Amino acid sequence: MSAVPMMVLVSSLLAVEIAPWESLATLPIACIVMGTASGSIPAALLMRKLGRKRGGYLGFSFALLCCLAGYFAATRGSFVLLVLAGFSMGIASAFGQQFRFAALESVGDPAKYGPALSVFMGGGLVSAFLGPEIGVWGQNLVASGHNFAGSFLLQSGVVLLAAVLFSLFREPEMKEQKLVQATGSLGKIVASPAFLVAAFAATLSYVMMSFVMTATPLTMREVCGFSLSDTKQVIQGHIVAMYLPSLLSGWLMNRVGQGRLMLVGSVAYAGVLVIGLFGQELVHFWGALILLGIGWNFLFACGTALLPAAYEPHERFKAQAANDFTVFGFQAVASLSAGWFLFNFGWTTLLLFCAPLVLAAFALSVVQIKREKGTSQMSL
Repeated sequence: MSAVPMMVLVSSLLAVEIAPWESLATLPIACIVMGTASGSIPAALLMRKLGRKRGGYLGFSFALLCCLAGYFAATRGSFVLLVLAGFSMGIASAFGQQFRFAALESVGDPAKYGPALSVFMGGGLVSAFLGPEIGVWGQNLVASGHNFAGSFLLQSGVVLLAAVLFSLFREPEMKEQKLVQATGSLGKIVASPAFLVAAFAATLSYVMMSFVMTATPLTMREVCGFSLSDTKQVIQGHIVAMYLPSLLSGWLMNRVGQGRLMLVGSVAYAGVLVIGLFGQELVHFWGALILLGIGWNFLFACGTALLPAAYEPHERFKAQAANDFTVFGFQAVASLSAGWFLFNFGWTTLLLFCAPLVLAAFALSVVQIKREKGTSQMSL
């Protein structure tokens, strides 16, 4: 997890120096998301063929490729290599996203999905500090024509350590059904209400978060003139806010239901717009990015926990692939357009453009609340 926040902080700042046009400064970050989107289906299929563990090691290999390409991008001033680094990190992230489904499979009981996700996503708290700190520690570690070459070297060491820790993972045994051909098609799965609510909750969470977060470092550094330290701390605070609620979100799902927790996430996203539109001082960026992280956590965690209800165990890989392709495909569009939107229309218009996303999140929350009421009445 630490590699992505490191790339978010470092790649856009490095890209400003070496990109042919400043509007392309967020392209490496967008390529992370595009790599995740394009790699989601192959990652799921390869994990089905190779297993979670061997597939996981393949993902770590792409993370190391990212670090290697990023190092040479910084030392040679190559924007193409920086874009390649972002895309490689995205593919690695596509494999990493499959780990959350492995966590759900490890517990088996749907009642434990929320707590399992809380533990899993809680790892992001470490990445919130570690990733940006790696970017700053390595900024001038290696003498080169541009900064941050050492950041990629340090990150490669963290990736290798993660691969060693992953060797302790033991794949859970899944009860596969033999008559797969007799089951519903993928089209029937993705058209089901359970899949649509789960996928769109996760999609809205990522589109809104990525669109605003991708533009934040550039707005703070290039538009408002804040220091690298201030920018780093805001990004760190945002990532902490993304994962700290995981300590409670699993319990809250069981306590109030996914629909109401999604509604809280929608309110947090509305708060992002209110605070962000109120001004562009440091406190406004802090407040908006913290609420952005909280909203993402509740909406994404609920979407992930709701997804297994849409498929049978033997259908999990194709359903998970379709879900992640939807989520990260739309996120790729948001990331890719963030830099262009910011430099052409400004921070205020960018936030106003997010208003329909917030309204959609509210509407989806209401739909899920009604679904949960209907289910409870049927059980009675």
